Amino acid sequence: MGSATRIKFGTDGWRGVIADDFTFDNVRTAAAAIASYVLAKEDPAKGVCIGYDTRFGSPAFAAAVAEVIASAGIPVDLATGITPTPALSFGVKERGAAGGIMITSSHNPAQWNGVKYKAWYGGSGKPSIMADIESRLEQSLPVAAPATIRKVDFLPAYIEAIKRFVDLDLIAKSGYKFGIDCMYGAGRGILAGIFREIGVDFIEIRANHDPLFPGINPEPIEPHIRAMQETVISEKCQAGLITDGDADRIGAVDENGNFVDPHKIYSVLLQWLLERKKWPGDVTRAFNTTCMLDRICARYGRTLHEHGIGFKYVCDLMLDKDILIGGEESGGIGISRHLPERDGLLNSLLLANVMAEEKKTLGELVEWLQKEYGEHQYGRIDLHIPDALKNAAIARARAGVKEFAGMPVVKVETLDGIKFFLDNPEAKSKPNAARTWLLLRASGTEPLMRIYSESCSKESVKRLLDAAREFAMSSLN
Repeated sequence: MGSATRIKFGTDGWRGVIADDFTFDNVRTAAAAIASYVLAKEDPAKGVCIGYDTRFGSPAFAAAVAEVIASAGIPVDLATGITPTPALSFGVKERGAAGGIMITSSHNPAQWNGVKYKAWYGGSGKPSIMADIESRLEQSLPVAAPATIRKVDFLPAYIEAIKRFVDLDLIAKSGYKFGIDCMYGAGRGILAGIFREIGVDFIEIRANHDPLFPGINPEPIEPHIRAMQETVISEKCQAGLITDGDADRIGAVDENGNFVDPHKIYSVLLQWLLERKKWPGDVTRAFNTTCMLDRICARYGRTLHEHGIGFKYVCDLMLDKDILIGGEESGGIGISRHLPERDGLLNSLLLANVMAEEKKTLGELVEWLQKEYGEHQYGRIDLHIPDALKNAAIARARAGVKEFAGMPVVKVETLDGIKFFLDNPEAKSKPNAARTWLLLRASGTEPLMRIYSESCSKESVKRLLDAAREFAMSSLN
């Protein structure tokens, strides 16, 4: 086995650079730790489901994982082909498996791959489960009679499930045309197949298999979605629907080619669920996610739970409380009636459903929200900086900051990173203005700092992000 010291399970599993730390030896080490956990804490006879995405080497890495799991005496259902992460999660729950393993690095650049663990309930392993698996990295597996490895197509049952979840007849009658951008990822062909079946006009781009993800990271945010923005305008679509590398996250483009960030998508879906579906349950959002959700929940008398960054916290709450919907800044949104799991494909269909029912384009839905709940604008920058600079910036922020971009700090929260609430003079001239905040958060596994901001205008968001960048970059001076 390879060195376990280079394996660290983060918010949804372990990721690494292919041929550097993401090697066959280390993948087998991670698989052995998962097998050890299943043997100790689950019913191993129920087996483990294994899927993989379009990344370089994913089929071979999945086969190596299957061999390790089966060698521990645990039966394996191995995907017959490229599989979206939510389809693998659905397969785990539908089949009553002990757990699932997905070979993917989701939205990361092409040189990355990863191992995600999905628990028996069809969602991210709870923090306690991930910690347990990580604690077993140095353990050896007991000798056992090898179990069977069976090839399984997880797609048909999953596709039928998401089709049942939405009103396909309503979407078909809408007359809307949709752009679909698969970002060379595992969602390829699925939305296109559903739309083709019900007679909806669409155009699909970047659906070919290319593990280099040419020119982009498979993350449905700017600038990587420029091709979809151009396509929506040239093809006269009413919306563009975008899924990331393993199709568990969603991004979108409105009819004018404007990027619709995940915060607006989440808000559109939440408003519709509460107003139209009237399904019961609380709502969750991550620490770095829009406060527009708070205003929507307040209108409908719903409890909102704020939690740390990472979908495993959403999943934890869904298993513990009556949660209708939960989500995070990066486009991961889950509806517990389907799965305690984010699902970019289901959410794409739901957006189409909302448009059809409200008889509004995506841009019109967002415009209505901004008028109804106050203008909320959002931005994020990623600083790839050395650990020394990253740590110095965080230490400086923790020591106390009085202002950013001339805006006084009025409150600080430290649930996950350091979040500054600011007194923004611009807000005084806007009705129902969004709260202005800035969040600095350092990655625990990479030389990376992310800076997030929300405010009542794009201009004040940019000023705050620029000020925070300068603050971070000068922290060793």
